[in-house]
Amino acid sequence: MIDDRVTVDAGSIGIALTESQQQTIRDVIVTHPHMDHIASLPIFVDDLFGELREPVRIHATQEVIDLLKADVFNDTVYPKFDELRNAHGRVMEYVSFALGREFKVAHLTCTAVSVNHIVPTVGLLVSDGKTTVAFSSDTAETEELWRVINAASHLDALFIEASFPDSMAGLAKASKHLTPAMLQNELLKLDHNGMDILAVHLKAAYREKVVAELKQLKIERLSVMEPGRVYEW
Repeated sequence: MIDDRVTVDAGSIGIALTESQQQTIRDVIVTHPHMDHIASLPIFVDDLFGELREPVRIHATQEVIDLLKADVFNDTVYPKFDELRNAHGRVMEYVSFALGREFKVAHLTCTAVSVNHIVPTVGLLVSDGKTTVAFSSDTAETEELWRVINAASHLDALFIEASFPDSMAGLAKASKHLTPAMLQNELLKLDHNGMDILAVHLKAAYREKVVAELKQLKIERLSVMEPGRVYEW
């Protein structure tokens, strides 16, 4: 969640946000349609249905929007909320963005690039004009993301996935995720220095092992993101 206004993905926003946060989040960037990244998005819209005075805007590539329409908001799993209205107007709308081109989400300027995952997935560069952060989303070894990040004038923080321990590198490669050793190799492609590097997307069953292996890397300013903590740059 960024500035109590925008979320990157929606795995838990329908159950984890406070009531006050639910009242301010109206823009959701969906990086890809895997369940852990969209699971509670329908619940979020559904719970707010009657009181929304502006639609919840779902920002994604057209490819991902088409998948959401076909597989989630399809009148079988959940209603086609983009076609429904309450007393104030529409309750949800899709907003597509193009890869490699800047687009606006609320007060933020974003750039999305394709990353190396098993379904269409984007990484993100996000800035409010003062602070710039990058999100790898789910990915294995990738290239275009680093080119876009390195072209930025500065970088304050990088959120990068580390899903499996090194002993499960075979599974990581098959499912197109990173291990700590693979993360270390990816960071060799990064030109910026001095930013905070936050490991995310640790698989719960292997979290302690992944945390230990990340610490063993002794990479300056690398830490594991803590759920519930507010980070400021």
